[in-house]
Amino acid sequence: MPGQRAEPLVPRKRPTQERSRRKFEAMLTSARDLLIDVGFESLTCEEIASRAEVPIGTLYQYFANKYVIVCELDRQDTVDVRDELAAFASEVPSLEWPRLLEKFLDHLAALWRDDPSRRAVWLAVQSTPATRATATLNERELAALVARILAPLTPTQRGRREMMAQVLVHTAYSLLSFSVQDGHDHPETVAELKRMLAGYLLLEESTSDI
Repeated sequence: MPGQRAEPLVPRKRPTQERSRRKFEAMLTSARDLLIDVGFESLTCEEIASRAEVPIGTLYQYFANKYVIVCELDRQDTVDVRDELAAFASEVPSLEWPRLLEKFLDHLAALWRDDPSRRAVWLAVQSTPATRATATLNERELAALVARILAPLTPTQRGRREMMAQVLVHTAYSLLSFSVQDGHDHPETVAELKRMLAGYLLLEESTSDI
């Protein structure tokens, strides 16, 4: 129905036994590798199952289609970043928060530079309304944590803080994807990202002092 939110794309079930968990992870690893090799349009569940050395029926026990698979890969990437953000949050508030921000962005940039599957997954989840909606939920999970980090830095912006966090997360992801495209200068783009985000937060900090 119009105006109705799409349900997030998630696995039909999650493995509970070690053997099943190994198969589950093998399928996701194979899908991640294939995204790099053939791209999302050519990705098929049959090829994922073949590379993971599992029957196609086993794959369908967990995943309805390839769209669910790429959303699960995006969730994995989100969990990794969330854990890093949690460690970052433990160091804030701090007079050194610009240095900590730079350190965290360097970590993210290295992930995108050294692991081409990051961009491949990010692009894949932009492919349909349902995958975009699921990816947005993942981004909002990160943004909620960013909003908590921002709280001591933006004490007068409680009403705007959630939107600020969402803008920061999406901007960072978009520019990191841009930074690793062929022909683009990755270090220069990351440097501009740092200036952009630090300047934005410094502006909010100075405004809150007025």
